[in-house]
Order: sequence, then C-alpha cells, then structure tokens
Amino acid sequence: MTQPSILVVDDELLIRDLLYDFFSSQGWEISVAENGEKALEIVRSRKIDLVLSDIKMPEMDGLTLASMLSQSHPDIPVVLMTGYPSVDTAVSALRNKVADYIIKPFNINQLFKLVEAKISDKDKKEVSR
Repeated sequence: MTQPSILVVDDELLIRDLLYDFFSSQGWEISVAENGEKALEIVRSRKIDLVLSDIKMPEMDGLTLASMLSQSHPDIPVVLMTGYPSVDTAVSALRNKVADYIIKPFNINQLFKLVEAKISDKDKKEVSR
C-alpha cells in the first residue's frame, strides 16, 4: 500500500513546517503551499489524498479553496484549520462539503488521527465504487 499524500496549505511558515515535519516522520508524502493558488497548482499536478488548509489566508481563504476543490476534485477531502472559530465559518465549511473543521491550536496526535480517518473513509468509498 502506498503512503498517503497530503497537501498542507497555510500562510504561516511555522505551521507548514510543523505539519510537514510531523507527517513526513510518519512516512507520508507531504506537499506544502502558502496560499490557495499554489494549492490549486499542486492539486492539478500530482495525486493528493487530502488537503489540510487554514481558513484565514490572504488572497484566497480556505473556504474559497474548499469550494473550488469540491467542484474540480470532489474526491479529495478537505480539512480546514482555524484559529478564529465561528458558527458562520463552520456553516460555510459544511456548505462547501468540507470533510472536517479543526480549531488551532490543535493536538498534533488528534489531528493525525483525524486525517488518517478521513483518508481511510475516502479509500473505503473508492473501493465500494
């Protein structure tokens, strides 16, 4: 079985580096992008199993990215991260078919379990087709 491939999208270098280092240490293939436009380029150019994106980013926020991905790549689950949780963003996330929504600061091990579960759910759906 091949290792999962995830894309981390966050305008904060510290978060990108933390998540890159952690998921890489688990043997996963990790791509990183500092904004939504770069994320879309990466998704078009390689196989991505899951996108883990911050919500609040300049130019294109995570909700817009999730909406675009749900239209162009509906098979890729998107997990949104935010340090500014609100009912409005949670509702928008649901409307954009976001797989999950996690609040910063997060526990890295809980995030890992969440991401692992979403990829497992995706794999089960693909097998049942």
